[in-house]
Amino acid sequence: MPIGLAGKLRCLHDKNDMAKAFGFRLHSVYRRIVETTRSIVPQTGAPVAFAPNDDLTTGPMLTHYRNLAIPAALGMLFSTLYNVVDVYFAGQLSTEAQAGLAIGYQAFFIMMAVGFGLGSALSALVSNAKGEKNTKASRGLAAQGLSFGFIATVLLMIGGWFAGPHLIALVSEPGGYRDAALGYFRLLILALPGFLLAFGGNGILQAHGDTRSMQRAMMVAFFANIGLNPLMMFGIPGIWGGMGFNGIAAATVMSQTAVMIFILSRVFNLNMMDRIKRAEFIPDAACFKAIVEQMLPATTALVVMFVSGFVVQFALKNFGEDAIAAYGVALRIEQILLLPVLGMTGALLPIAGQNFGARDYDRVRDAVFFCWKLGFVLSVIAMPLLWFGGSWAMRPFTSDPDVIAIGASYLLVDGFLFPIYMMLFSINSLLQAMKRPIYTLWISVYRQGFGVAFFIWVFISLLNFDVWGVWLGIATAVSTGWIMALIVAIRVSQSTMGGLRTSAA
Repeated sequence: MPIGLAGKLRCLHDKNDMAKAFGFRLHSVYRRIVETTRSIVPQTGAPVAFAPNDDLTTGPMLTHYRNLAIPAALGMLFSTLYNVVDVYFAGQLSTEAQAGLAIGYQAFFIMMAVGFGLGSALSALVSNAKGEKNTKASRGLAAQGLSFGFIATVLLMIGGWFAGPHLIALVSEPGGYRDAALGYFRLLILALPGFLLAFGGNGILQAHGDTRSMQRAMMVAFFANIGLNPLMMFGIPGIWGGMGFNGIAAATVMSQTAVMIFILSRVFNLNMMDRIKRAEFIPDAACFKAIVEQMLPATTALVVMFVSGFVVQFALKNFGEDAIAAYGVALRIEQILLLPVLGMTGALLPIAGQNFGARDYDRVRDAVFFCWKLGFVLSVIAMPLLWFGGSWAMRPFTSDPDVIAIGASYLLVDGFLFPIYMMLFSINSLLQAMKRPIYTLWISVYRQGFGVAFFIWVFISLLNFDVWGVWLGIATAVSTGWIMALIVAIRVSQSTMGGLRTSAA
């Protein structure tokens, strides 16, 4: 029998023996936390794997995608709406507050990117181990991932406290909105444990086929945020005066901490975590190395995406504030339409990961092509909406005819890119499942970094295009990035599982 993931990582090499040598049973600190959360979050019955289909190596693909993709997309929708609520309430105070919120959140997002990467890494690693039917490795990786998340959180909170003001100063001018951003950011740092540990825990749940837990958590957090924002901002008349703008950050701290408690309670109620021991949470260099190798590309890719937004905005400033505003609104419309695709391509990661770990490569290929088929169906629906409904979609956000026209032009180009985005995201998930995440980083650096900057420069500076040059520059970068990603996926799949062609092909 192959050594498998547990042997390669040596996560559990002598932890239990060490514990036994001391002559006492080691009860996990995390188990104590979970016992507390169980008194907060009602549980029923013995520990279970809360997913409807814990084993993704068997059963119909359609069932797995439905059970994984729909909840994931809904969770992302409510996460997006959560931020919209914050922007709305900041606007009730002043434009200065809205600007401070945007800048403060940008600085915080850089640290959040670590959480996204951790979740992606744990989803891939744990799903691989689960596919190998190696419960010890799955449990060890989950424990190590949570320990890594805790350590990373502490370091980021300390670093963010000192580095945050400098980041905010880079993208703002002295004045009220910078002060607002700084106060918001420093309070928001307290929400970092809630984000990072929740993302990490969600990655573990995803590896077990559970995307519903995060969906339900984000739905509750969204509605809680609607109530907490005005309460924390304006207080209770005659009793407490509230915190003003900083109340938005305080509401996020409370709601996201609750999300973390809920997600961790779900994790510790998985069957594999029933016999978890404290020794399994002691940092293991080999495990941490595997997590970092899997996490770093995804984290860096998000940071590159963040920087890419600045590149586009820098180019658009030559065409006035209408162009910048139009891009901001159109981007939100694009994100909403992409949510089903993101949910579906995100579902591909645990499905492909488990089957890759089980060495059922035909089923990995089936999962990829099934994802593409569904994706093209979604594209057929979304593309006409973007081509012919762009102006209509812009109107709820602005009444400025110039902004509407410019935004509609971006959405027109975006319609042609929709199926390309779908394939790009699915290839990223496949590469993660095959434990080749470094390729996703280089593709992202090209597509969202060098490619965007270079092609926008070509269209505007050399070919003298107007704002259309920005849209065509983005489109060219995305299209060439897709070709690059497809070539990489074909070559990597050939070396790891005999190629992307199905056995019937």
